[in-house]
Amino acid sequence: MTRPDLLPIVERAARFVLNRRGFQSRTVPTPLAEIHTYEAAGDGTLPTTVVLHGIGSSATSFGRMLACLRPHVRRLIALDLPGHGFSGTPAGRVTPDTLYQSVSAALDVLVDEPVLLIGNSLGGALALQHAMENPAKVSSLALLSPAGARVSEMEWEALVRAFRIESMDEARSMLHRLYHRMPWYMSAFAPGLRATMQRQAVRDILGSATLDNLPAPERLGELSMPVLLLWGRSERVMPPSALAYFRQHLPPRTLIEEPTGFGHCPHFDDPARLAGRLIAFARQVERDTVLVPSAQN
Repeated sequence: MTRPDLLPIVERAARFVLNRRGFQSRTVPTPLAEIHTYEAAGDGTLPTTVVLHGIGSSATSFGRMLACLRPHVRRLIALDLPGHGFSGTPAGRVTPDTLYQSVSAALDVLVDEPVLLIGNSLGGALALQHAMENPAKVSSLALLSPAGARVSEMEWEALVRAFRIESMDEARSMLHRLYHRMPWYMSAFAPGLRATMQRQAVRDILGSATLDNLPAPERLGELSMPVLLLWGRSERVMPPSALAYFRQHLPPRTLIEEPTGFGHCPHFDDPARLAGRLIAFARQVERDTVLVPSAQN
């Protein structure tokens, strides 16, 4: 008997809830596909904040974190990558280049001011690239277990292979690896995860990405904006050498933290705690920005 795919049902329900709470759905045309976004005006003074999700995920997965951020920021935007969530089916093959070009094109339409850019996993790699290519458009950068480290060939092949989910056992194994401690009911979503990871866009990304697509180490060191990197103590998707790589090549002033209770997707584990750390980071950036000119006078 085929198990029901609960993930689309839950995503539609979550979108309904977000829309009812003031997060408007919008689609933005890009060269690769129409990109679906959630947008909401915030009630605070911190910068407009943009969130990028990882491979096989969606903007909806950040719903609870977005709700926690909203009282503190001026505006919130969360994107579904092409072929993910409620975004359109890509018109052509999804490669690292076409993926980034589409995300960049969407951001050009959506925002006209420097943003706090947050990225998880693949979204972290995209956030890094956007910050390197458009430093004036990123006031600060928060990376949550980001992809983008030039690990060994063997580690890279193992990482790509882990995301090529074909069986229910592989789907359940990945769910366990995404969390600090997976809730008991998440096993019911294994069929949905398997189906998502077999989408053509996901398979295209996994089939076309290579270590050469990742930023050169010297470019990481050129990042000029404040950077926060959170790497949960329960990280079980990325190899430990990836964190060592970021420690070595990100600018010395980067805040690198290994919080307990967080796995590969900290917005799954404790969205309120994650939002609190991101708010504190944004406030510290704001204070430092005010103090620097004073110190020079």
